[in-house]
Amino acid sequence: MSYEASPAARLVARTREIAAPDDLLEALGPSGFAWMRDGEGFVTSGVAARVRADRADELLAGIERDDGPAPLAVGALPFDAPGGGELVVPAQLVGLRAGGGAWVTEISPHDAPPVPLERVAARGPEPGRFVVRRSSDPQDWAAAVETILAAIGRGELQKAVLARQATVEANRPFDLHRVLDRLRARQAGCFVFADGGFVGASPELLVARRGDRVVSRPMAGTVARGATETDDALRVEALAGSAKDAWEHRVVVDAVTAALARHCSDVHAGTEPEIARLATVSHLVTTITGTIADGSSAVALACSLHPTPAVGGTPTGTALALLRDLEGFDRDRYAGPVGWVDATGDGQWAVGLRSGRIDGATATITAGAGIVAGSEPASEWAETQAKLEPMLQALIRP
Repeated sequence: MSYEASPAARLVARTREIAAPDDLLEALGPSGFAWMRDGEGFVTSGVAARVRADRADELLAGIERDDGPAPLAVGALPFDAPGGGELVVPAQLVGLRAGGGAWVTEISPHDAPPVPLERVAARGPEPGRFVVRRSSDPQDWAAAVETILAAIGRGELQKAVLARQATVEANRPFDLHRVLDRLRARQAGCFVFADGGFVGASPELLVARRGDRVVSRPMAGTVARGATETDDALRVEALAGSAKDAWEHRVVVDAVTAALARHCSDVHAGTEPEIARLATVSHLVTTITGTIADGSSAVALACSLHPTPAVGGTPTGTALALLRDLEGFDRDRYAGPVGWVDATGDGQWAVGLRSGRIDGATATITAGAGIVAGSEPASEWAETQAKLEPMLQALIRP
């Protein structure tokens, strides 16, 4: 049972402690939202209200609540118009703390009873046969990269993040919960998420706000993991010493720092990037912090920051216009902000990377690579393949 109220409906949030579920995913409802990282997180079920992202703060502030956690609005926002994207205030949220303990928050109209806890149905058999199709081949990709490089050479732009897709068709519908379970097990340190059929494991924190503290961890500059420890160490050493990757990373850091400075005081970015080692790739990453100065909520900050040069390019407008011509598909929610905001303005928003859209027995997955002066088409193709691997493994490799 669930409710779907208008944004003007008088809603009440009620929270109670519950026994920790054996598996948090058991409480993920049909078309629900999941947000998990390193043993903690939450899943949702049902709809109490739907609201545009740029109006979520007002709706959340009007929800009555007890002494429990502040109500949330959750969702994955479209790449092209995040502020106009839709967020959901869930009818039911089940949360799990890293140190133990769990709770359920139920939101319903003021005169309605709490929503009963929903459980998923028994899982059916998994797909056993798959066909993988690419949206482009290496030759098409190389031609697109050369077009971007030519524009860079003419001084029209400095960077464009070119994406490509692959479609996986199975002999049976994919089990969303199994896909999420594999991502959770294999992508340590990532934000594992689902918004209906849009699922993924993002390594990149776009922005988080807690009280007046704001944090962003942009990533740019990538190398595939090595087959052995020695090979991996050599690849990471090359990444750390690459002038091309350092410049690409600095462009992103400078853009995020400037964007946060419009909303924050005391903005500080690390002087040297760190190396983030993930399951299939390693990235350059820099932590940027600030103190909120204008009261912007986490979702407002996310919409203000997006798209960073890590997912679009620079100058932004020129890069995006060129990418629309070259990619040949709608990015939809790929690389857009995904996360949550609560009634106090706190929240976490990741970049919707390492992701795919599951629709029955078909999954469409997307990955991109930053093209800058000195980029080589074959190397950038290999980078996108490494970035497709997390979703490919979760879909077809038990």
